[in-house]
Amino acid sequence: MAALCSEFGDLVQIKKQLISVISLCKERGLLHSAKWASELAFALEPLPKDGLPPTSALTEEDAQDLDALTLAKSYFDLKEYDRAAYFLKGCRSQKAYFLYMYSRYLSGEKKKDDETVDSLGPLEKGQVRNEALRELRVELSKKHTAGELDGFTLYLYGVVLRKLDLPKEAVDVFVEGIHALPLHWGAWLELSNLVTNIEMLKSLSLPDCWIKDFFMAHMYTELQMIKEALQKYQNLIEAGFSKSTYIISQIAVAYHNIRDIDQALALFNELREQDPYRIDNMDTFSNLLYVKSMKPELSYLAHNLVEIDKGHRLQEDITYASNYYSLRSQHEKAALYFQRALKLNPRCLGAWTLMGHEYMEMKNTSAAIQAYRHAIEVNKRDYRAWYGLGQTYEILKMPFYCLYYYRKAHQLRPNDSRMLVALGESYEKLSQQAEAKKCYWRAYSVGDVEKMALLKLAKLHEQLNESDDAAQCYMLYIQDIFSCGEQLEHAEVSTALRYLGQYYFKNKLYDEASLCAQRCCDYNDAREEGKALLRQISQVRDQIETPSADLFAPLSNNNTPVRRVSPLNLISFTP
Repeated sequence: MAALCSEFGDLVQIKKQLISVISLCKERGLLHSAKWASELAFALEPLPKDGLPPTSALTEEDAQDLDALTLAKSYFDLKEYDRAAYFLKGCRSQKAYFLYMYSRYLSGEKKKDDETVDSLGPLEKGQVRNEALRELRVELSKKHTAGELDGFTLYLYGVVLRKLDLPKEAVDVFVEGIHALPLHWGAWLELSNLVTNIEMLKSLSLPDCWIKDFFMAHMYTELQMIKEALQKYQNLIEAGFSKSTYIISQIAVAYHNIRDIDQALALFNELREQDPYRIDNMDTFSNLLYVKSMKPELSYLAHNLVEIDKGHRLQEDITYASNYYSLRSQHEKAALYFQRALKLNPRCLGAWTLMGHEYMEMKNTSAAIQAYRHAIEVNKRDYRAWYGLGQTYEILKMPFYCLYYYRKAHQLRPNDSRMLVALGESYEKLSQQAEAKKCYWRAYSVGDVEKMALLKLAKLHEQLNESDDAAQCYMLYIQDIFSCGEQLEHAEVSTALRYLGQYYFKNKLYDEASLCAQRCCDYNDAREEGKALLRQISQVRDQIETPSADLFAPLSNNNTPVRRVSPLNLISFTP
């Protein structure tokens, strides 16, 4: 793991830089970047009065535009974007020009959102576009060619290019903007949305600034490189940011991504103690409570968020819809709440994805597909949306489409066994058994969370009349289930025991067959077959003597019970 930037040795200088960039962002209406920098500055020790950075000096152009800028900023803060742009037209200072162009951009976004809501429901969004984008691109391109854009305006130019689906050009502009103004977190975040893999990340020419370490930690989390992300955040904590609620939240999200639910919940509870009125990342916290079926805690969180800000309807809708109502299987009501949430924020990723899940529960595949597609428009790295599309097309019996979308999900989550099992099922339906075997074995190798990969691999071997291989997989499956103490909850254990009983009987291993048959009697669906097999064994046992074998020794120790089964060569199935 690479060391942190040497600038972390001077936290006082970092604090001064944060205070300066907070002021610059506030002046330009970049509130989220200002909030991020403020939270980070709060985590550092306060500066003495004589240590505070000086305010930026006004240029002659700034002085001439001061009155217009002050008036326009007041309109901007009230979201009267067209009005703000009108009074800024003709201003010459860099600050006024940015606010002029940014007001026009936000006006177009606001009109687009209004049109989306008016055309309702959210699934009828269609191809509603920000009509101001093309004009903004033409004007900013001319300024860019002339070298007249500062770091903030380069950021806005990159946003416009990204919105126009010009990712390559947008990446170049964002990198240029970051070099011009390294401390603007918004530019780093926009760049992160365009980085698709680790190779692309390594190819970027980024400034060697302390904020780059925060960006790399964020990217590692986004690219599912959780070990690297956690190490990076730990280094940042040791460098002096131990009080940062941002870092705590990101570590909690990282643990959520690798399904370490208990650790993530502990961190979110710690975060709530330090920042009890926080709303950011609470959707992830509520998802964790949902997964753990913690209904009282979930209900308390939802009501608490409403009390924090009764006007913050989006968070209330998402919390209740995605967790409370869904947990109660009230899917129609959950979908209704998502639509309300999307009226307020059509770019809310969580609402689109979870609404797709609700439509899937209601068997409304057409609406589910549209919802998942909108989620991908918001964030192409949302593996849940790609996976949801694969499931939807699986219901529609379109395996080629399934394969495409499951591949996309697998690329985003290469070590998630659920994606690999879904891929294997798609290959199996397309009669590509060799590829299916690879996927199932890989799913088992990376840690099969649903304990289904070995079972599916065994059944595939069984269909192909590969009896030794099927027996080996069934035995591994039984060991896996029994070692987790889930044997009574897994109905498919009886299937494995039935097959193994018949397999050993055909191979004249009667002691092993008898043990399997006895185990079959523990399950209602296999009891009669187990008794029948025991009768068959008793008929031949007097004639043939076999050495005793403790077949299920692995249930109490670590011996391998398959020494009499022909060895499998699973190496050929490993990707």
